[in-house]
Amino acid sequence: MRHLFGITNLGSGSSGNATLIHTPEGAILVDAGFSCRELLSRLASVSVAPETIRAVLITHEHSDHTKGCRVFSDTYRIPCCSTSVTCRALVDANRIGERKILFSPGTPFPLAGITVEPFTVPHDARDTVAFNFLCNGSKISIATDLGHVSNLTVNRLSDCDALLLESNHDLKMLANSSRPLHLKRRIMSRHGHLSNEDAMRSLDILLCEKTRYLLFGHLSSECNDRNLVEAMAEERLDFLKRRDILFRIASQTVPSETFWVV
Repeated sequence: MRHLFGITNLGSGSSGNATLIHTPEGAILVDAGFSCRELLSRLASVSVAPETIRAVLITHEHSDHTKGCRVFSDTYRIPCCSTSVTCRALVDANRIGERKILFSPGTPFPLAGITVEPFTVPHDARDTVAFNFLCNGSKISIATDLGHVSNLTVNRLSDCDALLLESNHDLKMLANSSRPLHLKRRIMSRHGHLSNEDAMRSLDILLCEKTRYLLFGHLSSECNDRNLVEAMAEERLDFLKRRDILFRIASQTVPSETFWVV
């Protein structure tokens, strides 16, 4: 069977974020938080040519999601897709390419043979969105920067086959870290980043019968531990009697394996 629809995380964390959605008509890059050179290296490592990428979708303006966006987009003449508010912020920062496509949160649009559904999530950027990707009745969802799982988030992330979800920090590690108090408060706020504990609790309502793949992303290098997240996920999935779900922890340094949905 020829794979048509899948997800590969190229890297996730405070130093850079980028994810590939494989589609029947090429690929979509969600965020470009690495330099153009590093993006090309990671694409080559998963055997994806940059010429096959149809668009770069941007979740929000923070540099760990947009660092290489302008150079990569302009080099390969790939459009950058964002909300109008995010676009203005990136124009001011000179981090968006010449080719721009604007979308509105809550309004689906076709792209590369699939449907993209952007929706608002609570994060301390100007207009942060997460994405659903729909193809032939299957659904891949990405939500990696959110301070809490809102009712809208629950509604939009329901019924997914594969989910990339933030599991940013361990509360005790964050509290004991050398980070200044204002930064700790920002991270723990309802518009900051999702803790391990909150991510695991959210699985109770986010996972559905058809969910097969789960990827935890945006782990803090200072205030989290891959082994801890893995142990917590195993415990939670066992509690939920969902050992049928294949889960992985996204890395900051190397791409994940590809989850093929269709």
